[in-house]
Amino acid sequence: MQALLVIDMQRGDFPPYKERFDHKTIVDRINILARKFRKTGNLVVFIQHDGSKEGAFIPGTEGWDLLPELEVHGEDKLVGKTANSAFYRSQLDMVLKENQVISIYVTGSATDFCVESTIQGALAKDYKITVVADAHTTGNRPHASPEQIIAHYNWVWSEMTPTNGSIRVLNMEEVLEEV
Repeated sequence: MQALLVIDMQRGDFPPYKERFDHKTIVDRINILARKFRKTGNLVVFIQHDGSKEGAFIPGTEGWDLLPELEVHGEDKLVGKTANSAFYRSQLDMVLKENQVISIYVTGSATDFCVESTIQGALAKDYKITVVADAHTTGNRPHASPEQIIAHYNWVWSEMTPTNGSIRVLNMEEVLEEV
């Protein structure tokens, strides 16, 4: 089984839809991928950051909610997290194991924080990882534009030495062809 991970695509991370690079296109791509994963009997997992200890992304608040443009279905899994890595003290690994997932496809926000940390966590757990190169986003940083950050991390992940799993970077169209 394969799973599409959708990391932190929450209202509080996109105020007011101008702080994340090309977010509308990213949401469209995530929805297209999610439809394909569901159609092929694979899993879609939406991961939501619970930043209660930081006073942000508090469950039940508008900021914690997923973006309304995302297509979430009843069979999709919702997993909360309290740190950058979606694997840190969360139910993600258990949900993936219960569904016999060995291959994950990673999308979401923010490239340089939660997406990167989740990929590192997945590497440590020997998953087969595919980063969807054109389905993750981030915002401006003091030292680099979102486009530079996304390009940098796509390069880093494509050059990374995997553990017992694997890691690769494909664009959405390539993923759609193989799922």
